[in-house]
Amino acid sequence: MSFAAGAEQTVDFQRDVWTVSRLNTEARAILEGSLPLLWVQGEISNLAEPPSGHCYFTLKDPGAQVRCALFRQRRQLLGFRPANGQQVLVRARLTLYEARGDFQLRVEHMEPAGEGALRLELERRKRRLAAMGLFDEQKKRPLPTLPARIGLITSANGAAVHDLLTVLARRLPLVPVLIYPVAVQGEGAAAAISAALALANRRAECDLLILARGGGSLEDLMAFNEEGVAHAIRASAIPVLTGIGHEIDLSIADLAADQRAPTPSAAAEMAVPSQADLGHRLTALEQRLRARLAVRHSAATQRLDALTRRLRLRHPLTRLRQLAQTLDRTWQRLDLAMRRDLQRHAVALAHQRSALQAVAPQRRLREAGLRLTGLSARLPRLAGQALARRRERLAHAGARLEALSPLAVLRRGYAIVTRQRDNVVVRAAAEVSDGEHISLRLGHGSLRATVTAVTPAAEDAPTEGARWKDALGKHAGETE
Repeated sequence: MSFAAGAEQTVDFQRDVWTVSRLNTEARAILEGSLPLLWVQGEISNLAEPPSGHCYFTLKDPGAQVRCALFRQRRQLLGFRPANGQQVLVRARLTLYEARGDFQLRVEHMEPAGEGALRLELERRKRRLAAMGLFDEQKKRPLPTLPARIGLITSANGAAVHDLLTVLARRLPLVPVLIYPVAVQGEGAAAAISAALALANRRAECDLLILARGGGSLEDLMAFNEEGVAHAIRASAIPVLTGIGHEIDLSIADLAADQRAPTPSAAAEMAVPSQADLGHRLTALEQRLRARLAVRHSAATQRLDALTRRLRLRHPLTRLRQLAQTLDRTWQRLDLAMRRDLQRHAVALAHQRSALQAVAPQRRLREAGLRLTGLSARLPRLAGQALARRRERLAHAGARLEALSPLAVLRRGYAIVTRQRDNVVVRAAAEVSDGEHISLRLGHGSLRATVTAVTPAAEDAPTEGARWKDALGKHAGETE
């Protein structure tokens, strides 16, 4: 490209023109290469969770905001679900979304910031201890109705101990109270509480322990959220009542305790009944006792009278007389039963004798002999008749067989002629030729001959075979 600079000379130079894509790519490379992974804290807003599983949101503070992207692979590693308005701490890399030229953070890790993280850790701890059975309701013991001595595990200088002592003195001043002073906040407080629980169990001076402290922030109450305190509460042989913080505060110690009160004052009220209530209850119990004693005295008197009457009725002489009468009645019943039994057996024996005589072997033998004699007399006659009938039928069948036999025909002078070359029966003279050898089957024996002349039969004259066939047919008809 050239530009005119007067009429006599021109100046040439080239421009380095970048595309938008190249610009954003270079800017992204500069951003990602200039800063390492950063920890950034802020509040989540404009949270978007598309079906792809990625997460997009804006991280802001009072003075600025920045767009963030949390991809699915990293999001699956989170221990909580992000929400708008939540304060979080992210570990991210600075980058540029080239398609739009948006300055953003690519989040590698995210966790709740400040108290949110602390509450998240507490929830995890509660789930773990619940899985271990430390919060099982079936393992919790009832509190004593009227404790002989109460042990207070709390700070000796706090407001909680004052509230506890005031309420206990007002409700039931006769119950002695023993204080186990401990630190309820700060480093070592959880260990001190666990040690106080163990000490109270070793000394066994109380039959109820109250673990209490006044209200405070979540960090102030952390001593009551330690696992060691929960295990110490469950290991206690003495029932433990908690009154920690305010009603909205629910610590791990509250969940592990045998019973939980919303405040220290409420714990003192739950620990002992009021003196007035006890007076009313004692009066009611006295009235119930008197009423029951009167009922039992009346019942005992009536029972004594009844026993006296029964004793008179059960005098030995009266008893012997009753037994004698019972023995007589029993003897009479036995005699009558034996007589009836003998009579029944006699009747049964008579029936059996009659039945036995009806089926006696001698009678059956006589009947069988008579039948045998009759059959012996009939057998020769019937056998002769049957034999004669069978001989007659045999002679008749022989005559019929003899009449139908071809040999009988042959014995009357006829012969059966067959050709020697194929052993075929000759039925007409035309079936053989001059000089052919033939065989003749006679009534007695056979002949071999040679044909010297052939004389065919007339067309209308029946052949010898036809006459023979007609003769056999007529004979068969007559036989039938």
